[in-house]
Amino acid sequence: MNEPVSKLQEILDAGQFAVTGEIGPPKGTNVEPALHEAQQYLEGRVAAVNVTDIQTAVMRLGSMAVCHLLLDRGVEPVFQMVCRDRNRLALESDLLSAYTLGIRNVLALTGDHVAMGDHREAKCVFDLDSVGLLEAMARLEAGTDLGRDAKGNPNQLDGVPKFFKGCCVTPCADEVEPQIIKLEKKATAGAQFVQTQAVYDPAAFEKFMNQIQHVKVPVLVGIVLLKSAGMAKYMNRSVPGVQVPDAIVQRLTDAPKEDRAKVSVEIAAELIRAMKPMCQGAHLMTLGWDHCVPDIIQQAELA
Repeated sequence: MNEPVSKLQEILDAGQFAVTGEIGPPKGTNVEPALHEAQQYLEGRVAAVNVTDIQTAVMRLGSMAVCHLLLDRGVEPVFQMVCRDRNRLALESDLLSAYTLGIRNVLALTGDHVAMGDHREAKCVFDLDSVGLLEAMARLEAGTDLGRDAKGNPNQLDGVPKFFKGCCVTPCADEVEPQIIKLEKKATAGAQFVQTQAVYDPAAFEKFMNQIQHVKVPVLVGIVLLKSAGMAKYMNRSVPGVQVPDAIVQRLTDAPKEDRAKVSVEIAAELIRAMKPMCQGAHLMTLGWDHCVPDIIQQAELA
């Protein structure tokens, strides 16, 4: 069997600047619009497409299914996997299932609390956190799972997966030291690439990157496309670790409604150009504005 490999890993291992995109599965079974967006605006322009996993605890179609459908259409996915909804049995089983379906890139996330979402009566699991999930992937790759047999010996696998393992970090957190400590643990646990929370302050990002020089894992800076001044203000107010400078908020405030998308693209491209020398890639989170990705890539001089 000719095993598929991670193109994202090949790009980063070669020292090339990698760009990834992101789509969210639908709340229902109508997956065609999301797949169409990925094929029309992301395919051929990004190295891989993240598929969110019940993001912000709002029930949606599963990430693994959408990743598999993207693979069928020639688009490399990144399987986002949160620990909130599965115990270690389910996490390990889903990892093996994903590998069997051809999925190689996995982003380990602890997951937002259900209080943020639309099923607040749901029970959180959090049997493992993101570090534990990375360790579980490493164990599976070594040929055993997290369990033990009746004699106390590690359970052996019949067939071993191989993943390109990712994690997240928040460079602009109010208290950045805990983020660095957690990132160090993730790297030790086997993380091979890092995607960041949204960054809008290149100076703060440069300071963070200088603080993690000892962590030898490629970093993809996260850019969430700002659709309006109201969205920027909301992120400052409600999204931990995100700081949109006043100058950017003012640019969005001054932009006529018909020019907001144009200004949003310009801001994203400027940020990427400023931070490209500091990192190994960019992760574009367009929140449904996938049609803006080609312009962002062109203006950021990534094409």
